[in-house]
Amino acid sequence: MTPPKRDNGLVRPYVVTAGRAFPTRNTFDLVTLVIAAHDLSLSGLGPEKRRLMVLCRGGSLSVAEVAAHLVLPVSVTKVLLGDLVDSGHITTRSPALPVERPDVQLLKEVLDGLRALA
Repeated sequence: MTPPKRDNGLVRPYVVTAGRAFPTRNTFDLVTLVIAAHDLSLSGLGPEKRRLMVLCRGGSLSVAEVAAHLVLPVSVTKVLLGDLVDSGHITTRSPALPVERPDVQLLKEVLDGLRALA
């Protein structure tokens, strides 16, 4: 049995974004973390924005993860995210930067100093 075909037409993304191709802000990277506000009502939001909010209320997700869960192109997801940031429904932040490794020589000197105190 083969799975049903999905409609990959170009009309749906156009309708979802109200014809816009770019978000109101261009600050979303694929790894930007999305955090949903828990205290705002979902009434007045379209179905995709509502699904996005419900998805992100479970914890922070990256833009790429949100797009994958919603089965929408990343560009469409970024437009939706821009709208939700503008309305205060979500906040975003950059992922944590990798921590620099401390200098090995410095660690040896600290260890030697601690041993000398003992």
